[in-house]
Amino acid sequence: MASSKQVLLLAAVVAVACLLPSLASARQWVVGDECGWKARFNHTHWANGKTFVVGDTLLFKYRKGKHNVVQVGEEDFATCGHDENHRTRCSGHDVVQLDRPGRMFFICTKHNHCRKGMKLAIDVVVAPPPPPLSYPFPTTSPPPPPPFGWTFPGTPPPPPRYGWPSTPAPPPPPFRRWPWTPAPPPPPPARSAAAAVRNPVSGAVAAAAAVVVAAALAF
Repeated sequence: MASSKQVLLLAAVVAVACLLPSLASARQWVVGDECGWKARFNHTHWANGKTFVVGDTLLFKYRKGKHNVVQVGEEDFATCGHDENHRTRCSGHDVVQLDRPGRMFFICTKHNHCRKGMKLAIDVVVAPPPPPLSYPFPTTSPPPPPPFGWTFPGTPPPPPRYGWPSTPAPPPPPFRRWPWTPAPPPPPPARSAAAAVRNPVSGAVAAAAAVVVAAALAF
């Protein structure tokens, strides 16, 4: 039972939401404007240039008891005839709802008023659909993100994007092997010619000194 009530409530909400746009834009037309609904007034010409939309209303204002409003068909409209099957409004402030598209005909059956021009024919049309909603979406796509900063060995640097004159790009970092191996040790420094001459001399002096010391010890 609760679920059926929820479905009915949802259907009612949807129906009201669908009717809100038409009710908000509905208009009430006062037949004859300031002259109202009266004899010796050509109400058929009054409808020229007006657009009657489904959901609008017609207001017939007249002195109660002196006139009436009867909705008839096209044939009775032309001959100003009517019968008991036609609904007669006689409040003096009659409101007619335009609830469907098509042609509608109204006459006054009091005395000879219809033949004096107290008649009205209108065309009711369906309101055009509202324009689609527009959102402030950007019309152009954003620029692509900059490329990743790491460059592989041997890849030339990209050209500069902005600035004039252009500045050369820095050189790429040196290529390193992986896994990393230490560099070989540097070679020993070269010996000079003076050192090479000085070493043999110092060796001879040391040998002579050893001979002198041995002779002294013998005596």
